[in-house]
Formats: sequence, structure tokens, C-alpha cells
Amino acid sequence: MRREEKRGERSRGGDMRGRREEGRRRGEEGSGYREEGRGEERKKRGEEVRVSGVPSPRRLRFKVINQNNLHISWKEPKGDFDKYKFRYNYIPGGHPREIDVPKTDSKVIITDYKPAKDYVIHVIAVRGGQQSKALQGTHKADHTDSDKGGETQPQRLKERVVPPDDANEISGVDPFRCHTEAIADIVILVDGSWSIGRINFRLVRLFLENLVNAFDIGIDKTRIGLAQYSGDPRIEWHLNAFTTKDSVIDAVKNLPYKGGNTLTGLALTYILENSFKPDSGSRPGVPKIGILITDGKSQDDVIPPAKTLRDAGVELFAIGVKNADENELQSIASEPDEGHVYNVADFSIMSSIVEGLTKIVCEQVEHQDKEIKTKQTVEEPETGAPSDFLVSEVTAKSFRVTWSPAPGQVEKYRVVYYLAQGGKPDEVVVDGSESSVLLEHLSSQKRYNVAVFPVYATTGGEGLRGFADTLSLAAVTDLELVDMSHSAMRARWSAVEGASGYMLLYTSLAGDGHWAEEKEVSHRKAIHSLRITLKSPDPESLKVSDATTELELDGLIPDTEYTVTVYAVFGEESSDPFTQQEKTLPLSPPRNLQFSKITHNSAHINWEPPQGAKGYRVSWAMTDGRVIDEVELGPVSFYDLGDLTSLTEYSVAVSALYDDGQSQSLDDGFTTAPAPGPLNLRASDVSADSLRVSWDHSASDVVLYKLSWTPLTGGNTREAILRGADDSYVLTALNPSTEYEVMLIGVFKDESESDTVAVTATTPSRQAARNLRLGEKTTHSMVASWELEDPLVEGYRVSYADSVDSADTAESVHLPAGMRRVVLQPLEPDTWYKVTLTPLYPDGQDGISAAVQGATLPLSSPSNLRVSEEWYSRFRVTWDPPSSPTTGYRIVYQPFSAAGPALDTVVGQNVNSVVIPNLQSGTEYGVQVSASFPGGHSEPLLGTAKTLFLGVSGLSTYQVRPNSMCVQWQPLSQATMYRAAIQSTLNRQRQEVSLGGGASRQCFHDLTPSSQYEISVHTRIRELEGPAVSVTDMTLPAPTDAPTPPPTTEAPPTIPPAKEVCKEAKADLVFLVDGSWSIGDDNFLKITRFLYSTMGSLDVVGPDGTQVAIAQFSDDARTEFQLSSHGNKEALLEAIQRIRYKGGNTKTGRAIKHVKESIFTPDGGARRGVPKVLVVLTDGRSQDDVNTVSKEMQVEGYIIFAIGFADADYGELVNIASKPSDRHVFFVDDLDAVKKIEEQLITFVCEAATATCPAVLMSGNTMAGFRMMEKFGLVEKEYGAVPGVSLEPGSFNSFPCYRLHRDALVSQPTKYLHPEGLPSDYTISMILRLLPETPQEPFALWEILNKEKEPLVGLILDNSEKTLTFFNYDYKGSFQTVTFEGLEIKKLFHGSFHKLHVSVSKTWVRVVLDCSPAGEKAISASGNITTDGMEVLGRMVRLRGTRENSAPFQLQMFDIICSTSWANRDKCCELPALVRYKHLPLSLSLSLSLSLSLSLSLSHSLTFTPS
Repeated sequence: MRREEKRGERSRGGDMRGRREEGRRRGEEGSGYREEGRGEERKKRGEEVRVSGVPSPRRLRFKVINQNNLHISWKEPKGDFDKYKFRYNYIPGGHPREIDVPKTDSKVIITDYKPAKDYVIHVIAVRGGQQSKALQGTHKADHTDSDKGGETQPQRLKERVVPPDDANEISGVDPFRCHTEAIADIVILVDGSWSIGRINFRLVRLFLENLVNAFDIGIDKTRIGLAQYSGDPRIEWHLNAFTTKDSVIDAVKNLPYKGGNTLTGLALTYILENSFKPDSGSRPGVPKIGILITDGKSQDDVIPPAKTLRDAGVELFAIGVKNADENELQSIASEPDEGHVYNVADFSIMSSIVEGLTKIVCEQVEHQDKEIKTKQTVEEPETGAPSDFLVSEVTAKSFRVTWSPAPGQVEKYRVVYYLAQGGKPDEVVVDGSESSVLLEHLSSQKRYNVAVFPVYATTGGEGLRGFADTLSLAAVTDLELVDMSHSAMRARWSAVEGASGYMLLYTSLAGDGHWAEEKEVSHRKAIHSLRITLKSPDPESLKVSDATTELELDGLIPDTEYTVTVYAVFGEESSDPFTQQEKTLPLSPPRNLQFSKITHNSAHINWEPPQGAKGYRVSWAMTDGRVIDEVELGPVSFYDLGDLTSLTEYSVAVSALYDDGQSQSLDDGFTTAPAPGPLNLRASDVSADSLRVSWDHSASDVVLYKLSWTPLTGGNTREAILRGADDSYVLTALNPSTEYEVMLIGVFKDESESDTVAVTATTPSRQAARNLRLGEKTTHSMVASWELEDPLVEGYRVSYADSVDSADTAESVHLPAGMRRVVLQPLEPDTWYKVTLTPLYPDGQDGISAAVQGATLPLSSPSNLRVSEEWYSRFRVTWDPPSSPTTGYRIVYQPFSAAGPALDTVVGQNVNSVVIPNLQSGTEYGVQVSASFPGGHSEPLLGTAKTLFLGVSGLSTYQVRPNSMCVQWQPLSQATMYRAAIQSTLNRQRQEVSLGGGASRQCFHDLTPSSQYEISVHTRIRELEGPAVSVTDMTLPAPTDAPTPPPTTEAPPTIPPAKEVCKEAKADLVFLVDGSWSIGDDNFLKITRFLYSTMGSLDVVGPDGTQVAIAQFSDDARTEFQLSSHGNKEALLEAIQRIRYKGGNTKTGRAIKHVKESIFTPDGGARRGVPKVLVVLTDGRSQDDVNTVSKEMQVEGYIIFAIGFADADYGELVNIASKPSDRHVFFVDDLDAVKKIEEQLITFVCEAATATCPAVLMSGNTMAGFRMMEKFGLVEKEYGAVPGVSLEPGSFNSFPCYRLHRDALVSQPTKYLHPEGLPSDYTISMILRLLPETPQEPFALWEILNKEKEPLVGLILDNSEKTLTFFNYDYKGSFQTVTFEGLEIKKLFHGSFHKLHVSVSKTWVRVVLDCSPAGEKAISASGNITTDGMEVLGRMVRLRGTRENSAPFQLQMFDIICSTSWANRDKCCELPALVRYKHLPLSLSLSLSLSLSLSLSLSHSLTFTPS
């Protein structure tokens, strides 16, 4: 029976249901949880079980913290609940226990954990009286150890230990691993269709990761490739893409989600043709495995491609999830189904089948491997691929494929072809003797991909691939549109050979500019010409036989654009279209429209009639588009328009009317004549206060007249309305000495008006004032002045009012005749006023008035608000005055952070700057400045200002103990006193102490254990005290009596005493310990004893001395504890004894990088300004690169010691460790001999950790000294945070230097830079450059100040005297200076980069400039310095004003070396002029040459000539 028939029978039987149940049971058993009869168990306890409506917790996880603590966590349910019930029991011997857990917690720690017991856990969500189903699981016992301690109740975890969200297996279960010598090529085919979803696809990735993890992967081991499919498949990676398991797992974790349809059959064919190929990594003679993962039924046929894969020797496994079709899975997978077909209900339980699947795959790989090796003993037949792919006889529907035969005995050829743009593959099978086949029934003008596969008796050969393009169908090549009329046209074209008919589409261009919708009408008559008449204007489509090549289209719309398209039809396909476009003829309109007899209210029109017109439609409208009237006429050619409006433009349209419709209109226009105005307007009978006007009538249809008169010199216009029959009128109450303009308008019955006619007349004259003007304007006044020489005037009346107010509000001033100016006040600011001057005459009559307008000045605001002289309790506010004169200013200020009334102060008009006192420190204020004027205040000018914060920074606690704790802070340089207080938050118990301005720490004693305290520090500068800066911490619990220790074979270690060499050690010290498998438990115990003994040699452990961290590494690094974890030696040594052996491979490079990035950090407790020492212990060669990260750390100033034993590589130890190697590299045969090097190692480490002169990397060697650039923050990663500093090119373009701008005052506390003071002998080494703007006054390149800002030691440059001075205090406390001058010293002031060495010994000071001696002078032995002050760069010796100043200059390098011989060894290679190319390697010489040329170019642009 064939395979497919067997599958069909099984699918119809009841056996299928049995398999599904069995598969589901397998999934449940493999999930890692033990389901028990929870309902029965609760019934036994007498509980009421209600589970409906309450969601269950999810994802139970276990984590063993140590031998006494088991951590259990879970994920909260998706829904509403009140709390959890947590039940647990251990077996054998335990009894059930239960606690309530708040809903905010999802974790519990069992503190009486017994590793030798199995733990059964139940977690239940509770809401009201209802309970969810229990989430339960079992943590299996660890039989390697047992615990017989006492039992306690479980406690909730205070510190979060969060398990990863994507984990879905219980920790501690060892997964299956395939341990076989047989290897395989495994290709995984993953369904990436939309039905999977992104969330479920993450679970698929996790399943793939577990699957990959089960095999030993390598280039000569098992290989794994992967393809993803949906609508189209794609290769994610080939079999030969990765050579390690880690790289395959990384690729799985980054596998993208594809999305699309489900075409499984196409994907199976795809991996056969693309994945199982030699160039994709498939190897001959190696078992081939294919694993399919899908969640639904395929949308194409899967049986043929699956059979082809199986026939090609690929063993197929099919995994279905959720909606997968089990019949389809069985038709895909290899036989037997049991072991090759898996079907699980949900993605979340896919992990349940991993172990069973990998076991079966592993067994089948071994089975296939044996079969292959057995077959290899029999001579294999010759196989291969066809060649010489050739395409011929190409048409639109077919082409022929020809090839050269494949080698060997070919039984048949499979020719597979499909559309290149996607489509279902078709297949033709020909006999093995054939080498050609004609592929027919194809689509025209398409590309087809073709593959020819040889089929042998027992196997298939490689395919020959190619492609071919079918031709396009023949198309109509000419189309004519002729015999055009207003309703028809004829379409004519040439016949196309082979066409079965034609399709003609025609459509009109719609009025909105879009083509109308096409319709289809069939016609099958075999004629050469047709006439088609349209009954409606709808567009049409015609299909005609191959004999028809001409059509007449009738019933078209006149004057309409039509597009006509013809297709040649070949069966069900059609050719490319051929299109033409024409327009039907329009209907004839009238011609020669003319206008005559145009008056102000009528016109006559006439036109020439067209032939065939039945009548006319005439419409006329004003130019605004409003239709006045429309009329439809018979067969006439004229019409009279009446009732028109005068002087109006009219448009006239005349259209001819036909049976088929209306023609286009004939359009033209005309303008009516103006309404005629009155005739012969004249004045008579003129007197001082009256006159008569007369006129003649111009038309009979005037209904009234509008008469108006106005004084030409200004005044009110007066009007009169008269009857249309009136022809004269008398004007009265006129002003004497005034010229009047009289105007007359005729109004007609259509309410149109005639043109205005005018006449002027003058009453007897009087003089008016001249040159009336306004000046001397302020915000509240202005001066009016004028000229008038009239002896008859007896006084003046000056009236003024706001120009927008009525005349009723005007105010007046009366003046005697002799005055010519007056001050008008009080006025409103920024207001326009109209001022009228009227002469007064003795007869009581007013003279001619004159008027003028002017505006007062606005209340202008101040501008350019500036804030300066910020202090802790004050700042200065400055502004620019407004253009208008003021009476003073009002300054209002209020803090942003505090509610309450604002404060203000007032200053006089000549003040534009004021100091605001009595402010809160560190507070931002809003400031408003308003200008005061007699008329009010201006709009305020707004700004912000902030006082300096009077308080410490970096406040933190340390040395926290049960009865005491200490606090430390970054001091404020100007502080005179600190007030530190501690107060219990429980009982308000309080202690307070006052400290000096140089203090930076304080300890408090007699505290209560396990109590929370708040520590506050107030800063005072003389009488000014700032706000409190606070920190809260809790004292440690009171120590309890230690429990009785269990019997032990050796005495507990004692705390070793500190060694003398370590008494002054102060460093951050990290031990990196090898924990790989090659160490072993016994040797690792020896390592911890060695660490215990070594660390016991330290004196002070903690923030005030040496901080210690330990990390253990194998494949990755694990921080055992951080630098800040332990504040005393006892706690440190106790922590060392708790370190547990890790195990794994040896990845030393990765571990060193972990130390740099995770331990030597501020978060890890690393301190600034102390040596950083790393000690590496290893027993073998690293499996990764150690050179890169080791070199980086050495260059950055880390001190590295390397200790090797057993199989360690000495060369690798040298690369890891600092130089010289004889101080930093140690090697012993085994760990029993480590005692031999312990004393020397402790000595070298403690010397390197001595804070007085820490070790730094200098010219490739580790030396004692200080990297001052790093300590001042002048490095590329930190300079941006230093005010007044910018990065620029140095002596070479590749060397950075830092410009210290004027008044930058770069400084740091001395205790951070030199916590133990300066050594007795040292060399100051600098590369610097003075700038054109560097002042002539003396300044200190570098100096140390005490807390009173008095200089203790430093270097002074005097630009005017060209001298260099060194100063300090000798051992007797006397101040001493030595000054160097001369030609060599003057070079320092020449504006280029120079290297300066100043060596200070107990008896002399020596200066070396640019590696040449410049002088030596005797001094007394130096005294030490205090560390309560500051170290400053560039500080001016003499203050400018009340504030400290600093000089601008460039600084490229600044080191202090704890030796006086460094200047003699230095080569000054940083200076272009001193580079000795013959001593350098060729590549470095070329690099320096290029840098020198660029640097000289840049320096030339910056060089200046000193005065």
C-alpha cells in the first residue's frame, strides 16, 4: 500500500484521537510541573473551592540563592485579585504550611531551605471569597548536599531578584544533550505567517534555542540552517553560516518575524532547492534532517514536495501548534508517525516536546549514519546535473527548452517551471532519452523560471536552472477617426493576423475633466463595417469578430472630446491597446452681435442668425455676475434692453436653439451712459453769512437733488434734499471770510446718481493763524505754538481732546491776544490729541479756526535686563533706560518656589542698577523692572536670577554600624563653619555639632541599632547660613550571639595583622580570580585562602583606606562583591570565605572588560584620585583576546598584576600586566607554591596603592606620580563639564590641548589630588603655550592654597619681566622663593608650545626647558602642605577688583612625577622642533612629519610677537 493511502486510512480511524491525547499528555509531562488533584486535596482540608472568575498566577520559577535560601517567583495573573495564598511542603518528612502574600509581591524566600528535599509549591490568587486555580510546581532535590538546620517561616524578599520574562522552564532541570559521534545537516523550516503573531513568535525562538542547545555544533560537527516562510520562503542562514553553537543561538535570538500567508508546499520545495545543496553547506554522506514548525493548514499542496524531499534522503519531522492539521503533518513527516509528528495545543507548552524531539532526532541521526556508511561500501552510480540550458521557438504562449544530458543512467527528467513574479509551479516529466520539451499554454509577455532535474534509479541529481520570456500579443497598429459631425464619427483600423476578434472601447471626457466609466456591449456579426447608434450619452465597449475593421459611432454628444481604444482579442487574452482621440463638432451659434442707441437706462441689440436655428435665448447681467433678466425669442435677430442702471457694464449672451440642443452662446458687453448731471450751476446774492445757488434741469426722470456745501478751509459739511422740480436754493448761517464749495447731485428713479457738479463762492474774509504746531512732547504734556498778526484779535481759545473721543469731552484754554504758545497738560500717555486754535473778535464772532494733531510719548519700558554679582544672599540687576524721561524705577522680585507676596524696591530716575539683598540661597527669582512716569508705570521688563546655593554637595554616609555612623561631603571653598546634626526619625533624639570651614566629614556615636536617622549639614559663610542638605540612613542591627558552630576539622581563620608596607595604602583594589573547570574544587579553596591571607595584610579597609572587590570568571565574569560593599577588614575577610566555585571555560579578556566597565565605576564604589589596582589569577591560556582591553587599561593608568600557575601562558601574563614585568608578573608551578610569592606580591601591591605617590603609566612604564590633567578633569570625556575650558589642537594636530579661558579658575580640593601631601622629591612636568591675550601681570601656572586661600607652593610666570618663580614653605615654616630668568627662560614667552620640567629636591630646584637645562638654584628642604585647601590653575597673583581672576593659556600636559631624574630621561617627542626622526620607526616618522606640517600651519595663524 502506498504511503498516502496508509495515512488516509489512519486519519479516518479512531487511532488519530488517541495520538492527539497521547501527544497532549507528553506535552503536559514535559512541561516541568507536576499537576496534582488540587480539588481533592482541598476537599480533604475542608475548604470551599471556588475558581470561576479569578485569574491564575503564571510562570513559576525557582532560584537557589545559597544553601539555606530558596527563592520562588511567579508572574502576576492577568486580571483583578486581592492577594496570594502561598502553600509549600517538602518531601519526605515535611508538613504543609501556608502564608498570605500581598498582591504587590510576587516572590517568596524560603529561609529554611533543605537542598536534599523535594519542594511542592502552590500559588493561588484570591479575590474576596473566591480562589483561582493553583499554579503549582515541584523543585527537585539536590542530592549533592543536605542541610540539617532548624526550620523558620518563609519570608518575603526585600531586595528584588527578578527572573527573566522570557524564561518558561524551571531552573535546575538539566536538558537533554545529544552525545553521539554521528553528525548531521539539520534544516529547520519555521512558519512565519500572520497567524503566529509576534508574541507567540518569541516562544518559537525560545523553543528553537532549546532545540539547538541539544546538539554539538561546529563546522566539522552537526550543522544547523534555518528558513522562514509565509507567502514566500527565505533563507535566514545556510548550514555553513555559523561554526559555533553560541553563534547559532545568537542568530535564533535575533530571528525576525516575517508575516504573510501559509504556503508550506512552496517552502518545502524551496529548502530542497536552496538549503540541501553543497554550496549552502550540505555535505555528502551526512544524514539530512528537516524539521517543520507550523500553526495552521497550508494554502497549497504539501504532498508532492514532501515526497520529493523524503525521496532525496531527507528525514522530515513535523511539529504542529494550535490549529495545525494533523493529517497534513502526517503526510509531510517521515514514517513512522510516532516520533516524527508532534502536535501541541499552544505555543506556551512547546518546550514540553523539546526533549522527546531531540532524543528521536539524535537516534535517527545515528541510524541514518549507519545506513549511509553501509551504502558507501557499494559502488554508487554516476550522477550529475544536465548542462547547456537553451531556449528556442519562443512565442506569446509557448517556448522550447533544450539541454545536454546529465551523466550516468538517467531514467527521466523533471522540468519544473513557474512565473518569476510568483505563482504555483507546474511540472513536465519526459523520458531520460529526451533532451528537449515544448512548454505550452503560457501567459504572454511574462518571465518564467525553469529547472531541469535528472531522476536516477535510486536518487535525484542537481538541477539545471534558467529562465525565458514569452512574447507579447500582436496589437492593432493604426486607428483612424474620420467623418466627424456634431453627433457621429467613424472608427477604422487594419486587421491583425491571428486575432479572434476585436474589442473597441469609447468614452467621452466628462465635464469635470475625468473619463467616464466604461460599459460593455457585445456584437458578433462577421461584417467589415457596422453602424452603432447610442440612445444615451453613456460610454460604451464593443466586441466584434475578426472580420470587422470599421465601426460608425452615432448618437454622440455635440462638441465633446471622445477617446476610442481598440484591442486585438486572442481567446481569453487581449493585446496592448491602440488609442486615438477626437472631438465632435459643436452646434452653430449666432454671429456679429452689435449694440446701438445706448443711454443711461436702455440699449438696442441685434445679430446675424445661423442656418437651421429655431429660436434664441438672450440673457444679460451686470459684471458682478448677477442675472438681470433672460428671454427666449422666436426666429428674430434683434431685441431692446430696458430698465438698466447708468454707468454700469453689462454682459450679453445670445444662444441659438436647435432640436438637438442649444449652441454655445455669443457673448459681448457694453456700458450704459452716465446719468446726466444738473446744468449751469451758479452762485449769486453773496453776503457775509448767505448766498443763492441756481441750476438748469438735465433730464425729465430726476426725482430729487442732493445739495451740500463745505468751507474749503475745513469744517462741517451741511446738506439739503430738494425736489426734482426745484432749480435754486439759499444757503444761510455761513461763516464770514470763508470760501465755500457747493456741490449738486441729481438722483433718478432707479436710485442712480448723476455726476457731481460744483461751484465755489467766498464770504468776506478774516485772517486765520499760521504754523500751528505741537512740540516739547512728554508722556503727560505738549506745547502748542502758532503765528498770527491781526490787530483786531482780542484773544484765543485753544481746545484739545483725544482724537477718538467726541467733541463734548474737549477741554479749552483762553489766552490773551499777546500770547503765541501754551503748555497743554495733564494729558494721557501714548495718546493722539486734536488741538484747535480759534481767534476771538470783539464783535463776538469767532475767527477762522486752525487745527493740528499730535501724540504724547508712550510709557516706554526699560530694556536689556542683566544679572551679575550673584552671591549666596544677593545679586545685582542692571537695565538700559527707556527713551522717555522717567521719574524713577520700581523693581519687583519674588522666588519661583515659594508662595506669598512679592517684594519690591524703588530707585530714582538716574539709577539703572541695583543690588537686591537678603535673598534665599540657591533660589531662582523672577525679576520685573518698570519705569515710573507722572502718568503711571510702564509694562514690566521681565527676567530671572538665581542666588548661589549655600550648601555642601556629595553628602553620603559611611562606616554605618549598630551604634554609630559617619557622614562625608564635598566642602564649599568659601565656608567658614558647618553645623551638622543627626536626628532619629522615630523618637526625634538629636545631636548637633559645629565644625570648621575646612571639615568634610563627621561621625556620630551613641545611636540606637536598627534605627533610621536623618543627618543634616548647614553651611555658613560668616553670619550667613544656607539651607540644610540632608541624607537618611539606618544603623545596622545589634549583633547577636553567634550560634554554636558545627564540628569542623580545622580551626576558624583568624584575622591576620596588617603589614607595615600596607599601613599607608589607599587604593581601589580588585582581584579577578579564574573559576574555570581546570581549577577544581580543591585548588579553588586554596585560592580563597590565598585571598584571605593577602587581604589580611591590609591596614584600613573601606572609604578611608583600601577598598577591595573580587570577581570570578569562566565563560563570563561574576562580581562576588563591589568596592563599596565592605567598610572594614572583618566584613571583607568574611565575604571572601563565602565565595563559591563557578566552573566553565576560560574567557579572561571578557572578564577584564567586565572589571573595567562594571566594577571600576562610581556606581561600583570607585573613587576619584586614588590608584586603581587589578590583580589577575589564572591557570591557563585565555580562549579570547586579552591584549586589547589590557592595553586600554594600562594606558588609562590602571596598575595590573598577573599571577599564573599550572598551565598559564607566561607571554599572555606579560601582555596583561603593567610594565616593568619583573614587578607585575608572577608565575608558580601550582597553588601550593603560591606562598613563595605572597610576601613580594603584597609589597608591590601596597607600594602601588600608596596614596602619596601612586603608580601611573609614563612612556610605556609604570612610574610613581600624579596624572594632573585627569585630576583636574582636562580629558576628552570630562572637559565639557569644566567651565571656561575648550578643546583645541596641540603641538601636533593629533595631540589635544585645552584652552583655559580668562577667569576660568580651574580648581580641585587638595585632599582629592594629594590626600597625603606632596613627596619630598618630585618633578613638575608641563607642556603649555602662552596666548596673545595672556596678561602681562604675573600669574601662577599651578599653586596649592590653604583654606584661607594663602599660597603654599606653586609656579609663577611673569609675562612682563619674562621670569619663572618657584615658591614653597621650608621645613621650618619659612616662605622661600627662587626666580629663574635669562635667554632660555625667555623662550617660554615666545608664543609656541614648550615643555617645562621643574625638579624639586631637598636642596635645590632645577629648571629644564624643551629638554635643555635652563638653571638650578639652592633651597632648603620643603615642609609638607595642608590638604584643607584648593589647587588652582592660572590664578592671577594680584586681584583685579573684588573677585579672583585667572589668566588664559593653553595646557597640553601636566604631570607630577615622584622623582627628580625624570627631566634627564625625557626626550620631548611632543614638540615638532625636537622630534629626531632618525631614531623613530619609518611609519611613526611619516606620521609625525605630516602632523608637524599641519601643526606648523596652524601655529603660524596663532603666532604673536611679544612686546
